[in-house]
Amino acid sequence: MAKGKQQQAEATSKIEAIKELIFGENIQAYDSEFEKLKADILKKRNELKDIVDDTRAEVMTAIDNLSTDVNIRITDLEYALEDKADKLNEQKVDRDTLGSLLITLGEKIKG
Repeated sequence: MAKGKQQQAEATSKIEAIKELIFGENIQAYDSEFEKLKADILKKRNELKDIVDDTRAEVMTAIDNLSTDVNIRITDLEYALEDKADKLNEQKVDRDTLGSLLITLGEKIKG
């Protein structure tokens, strides 16, 4: 096993030597640029997450407001329906009373 680790270490050092030959001093500049890009991507990701969270909160608030508005309108319609039903019942009673009065009036005229 020690031999395998030694071979791996040699391979790694050879890769590092090849990278140094190919890129030379530019490798640090590339690393710096990659780090800047990573930081920028992370910053943008966090900004997008904040925007999504804010939008989610706004949508939930709008849904709550809409739900409240719908409930108020339903309650208003229920009250209006009850009022109409009460008025119809009153009118019906008035017709019964009118009928009774007409019968009584007719009996008085006849008699």
